Amino acid sequence: MALIVKKFGGSSVATTEKIMNIAKRVLGEKQKDDQIVMVVSAMGKTTDDLISLARGIEKEPYQAKYQREMDMLLTTGEQVTIALLAMAFKTLGQPAISLTGPMAGMHTNSAHTKGRITDITPERVHQELDKGQIVVVAGFQGMDDRGDMVTLGRGGSDTSAVALAGALKADSCEIFTDVDGVYSADPRMVPGARKMKEITYDEMLEMARLGAGVMQPRSVEMGKAFGIPIHVRSTFTTQTGTMIREDYTMEDKDFVVRGVAHDDKVAKIAVLGVSNTPGVAHKIFSSLASANIDVDMIVQSIRNIEKNVTDMVFTVSTDDLAQAKQVMDKVAEELEAIAVLVEEDVAKVSIVGAGMLGNPGTAARMFGALSKAGINIDIISTSEICISCLVKGSQLKEAVNSIHDEFFSGN
Repeated sequence: MALIVKKFGGSSVATTEKIMNIAKRVLGEKQKDDQIVMVVSAMGKTTDDLISLARGIEKEPYQAKYQREMDMLLTTGEQVTIALLAMAFKTLGQPAISLTGPMAGMHTNSAHTKGRITDITPERVHQELDKGQIVVVAGFQGMDDRGDMVTLGRGGSDTSAVALAGALKADSCEIFTDVDGVYSADPRMVPGARKMKEITYDEMLEMARLGAGVMQPRSVEMGKAFGIPIHVRSTFTTQTGTMIREDYTMEDKDFVVRGVAHDDKVAKIAVLGVSNTPGVAHKIFSSLASANIDVDMIVQSIRNIEKNVTDMVFTVSTDDLAQAKQVMDKVAEELEAIAVLVEEDVAKVSIVGAGMLGNPGTAARMFGALSKAGINIDIISTSEICISCLVKGSQLKEAVNSIHDEFFSGN
C-alpha cells in the first residue's frame, strides 16, 4: 500500500479525451490498496484565455488594485478540471471526489497572484482517502485568513502537489508533464540536450529559478523541506523520467555543469543618476519588495565619481514590469534620479552544477563560448552553483546552444 500524489499539467488535461485517458492510466497503474491524490492544472490554454478576458476589461490586469479579482478569475480554471476528472473516474467505476485548494486545507498568505503556502491541514483529504476515494485537488490555489482565494504564481500546481505530498507524508510525488524528464537544456531549443536520470534538489532549484520551466522553484523547495523524492515524467509514455532527490544514487557525478537554463521573460530596469549614499539601495529594493516584486541580477555602477552619483540596474519578470516601472518612477522622483529606463529585448542564460565548486575556469569557458558566438554580455551574476549572463533576447537561442556545446559536446 502506498500513498501517491500525482500532478498533471495543463497540456495533459487539455481535452476531455485526455482527461479520460489520464483516469484510465492512473487506474491501470494503481495497486489494490494504493491511495491516490491527483493535483491538476487548468485545461490547456484556459489560464491564458482567462487572462485575455481580463485584458478585455483592463490592459494591465496585474496591477495591485485588480490582483484579488484576477485570483477570483484564474482559480475557476482548475475547478473545471477537477470536476471533469472526478466524473471521469466515476464513469470508470472508481469512487472519486473533487476538492478545491481551500477544501484540501491549502492556506496561503494574502499576496494575490503570487501567494505562498503558509500551512496545510489536509484532514478532509485523509477522510476521503479512507473512504476509498481518489481525491482530485485543484492546484495553483489556496485561501488566505480572510477567506479570499489566492493563486500561487506561474507553475503553482507543482508547488501544490509537492506541498500536499509533504503534508500527507506521501510515499512519492509524481509530476507528469509534456516532456519525459529534466534535460541538460530545453530540448525544444537544443536538439542535443540530454535527459538526466537524477538531479539534486539544490541543482534543480537553481535550474527552476533560472528559467527551466519543467518545475516551479517553490515546489523544489517544498520537496527538499519535506524530503519527498519528486519523479518528473511524461504524461504520454510509461518510461522512467528524472528523480529529484537530496543526492545522487546511481548516475556518475563527473559533470561539472549539470544544465543550461534560460529565461526570456525578463526585463532590465535602470535607475540612472542616484546619489551614491547609504539608504538609496534600500529605498529602491524595499519599495519593490513591498509590492511583492522579485528582483534579480543587481548591478550598481558609478556614473560620476566627482559628484558621487551612481546607476542602479536590475532585472524583473516581464509579468511584474508594468508595476515595477510604476514603483520605480515614484522612487526616482523621491531620490531625484535622472531617469528610469526599461529594456525588454533581453534574456538570461545560466549554467548550473554543484560540480562547479572547486573547478576553476568554468566561468571563463562560459564567457568564451559566448565570445566565439559574437554575443555580448550585459550583466553577470553568480552563486556557488550557478553563473548567469544577461544577453540580447534576439541572441538567446544561439547563446544557449553555444554554451551547451561547450560543456556537453562529447559527453
